[in-house]
Amino acid sequence: MTINRREFLQDLSAVGAVSLGLQSIGRTAFAAAREHQMKLGLVTYLWGKDMDLPTLITSCEQSGLLGVELRTEHAHAVEPALSKSERQEVRRRFADSPVTLVGYGSNAQYHENDPKKVKQNIELTKEYIRLMHDCGGTGVKVKPNGFVKDVPREKTIEQIGKALNEVADYGAEYGQEIRVEVHGRGTSELPVVKAIFDVADHPNATVCWNSNDVDLDGEGLEYNFNLVKDRFGDTVHIRELNVGDYPYAQLMKLFLDANYSGWILLEARTNPADKVQAMKEQLEVFTQMTQQ
Repeated sequence: MTINRREFLQDLSAVGAVSLGLQSIGRTAFAAAREHQMKLGLVTYLWGKDMDLPTLITSCEQSGLLGVELRTEHAHAVEPALSKSERQEVRRRFADSPVTLVGYGSNAQYHENDPKKVKQNIELTKEYIRLMHDCGGTGVKVKPNGFVKDVPREKTIEQIGKALNEVADYGAEYGQEIRVEVHGRGTSELPVVKAIFDVADHPNATVCWNSNDVDLDGEGLEYNFNLVKDRFGDTVHIRELNVGDYPYAQLMKLFLDANYSGWILLEARTNPADKVQAMKEQLEVFTQMTQQ
């Protein structure tokens, strides 16, 4: 069978159109996949605070919340006092499960009007950084905790920012992201957070959105979100998605539109009897809320 040049070119053009169409579909599918790379995990604030480490990991497996931020001073007892072998055991337990050790929730803070206390908190943060490095986590949550009476706000903002640069630089050496929880009276206001991060310009210092009521102040949620979205790290804190008046559907859309691909971590405030079932229910709400 013979084919003339015109028919050959027509066939080639058709193949090219199909190929372009498939590429377009592939790009669209990839974009959709990126929109849904957000994963729901757990902060052990209340729902996990009384669980030892094996129970916590099993509960996460059963619920489908396959990432966890361990808080300090909770029953799972992952603390800087752990020996080298104990840290290796923590790492092994997570490696043997589908649950990711997302990081550590510390109470390290840098706002106080006492240089000695600020230095102590910086050194404590470095201990947590080494702990997570050894245990297999990827970051440490820290926070400001408000403004100090009779101290100019600008001074406190600069002090926090400089401390964050120091711990962020140290964390980078260990592959540990510094995640600054939007926290504290006054310091949780998003324009203040932006001012802190104007000083804390180290790329390893990141914002951990905390879903506070003040997120809605001023020009509203979207405006405040946009103030800091370029500095987001791998973690976001939320409360129960179906409790209260916080506009979580809008928040999830903002994260999806920003192609955020980190962990949305549930820092629950309630105390249900069946924690695993409650975690499953939140995963269902999250899945529905993030479907496009």
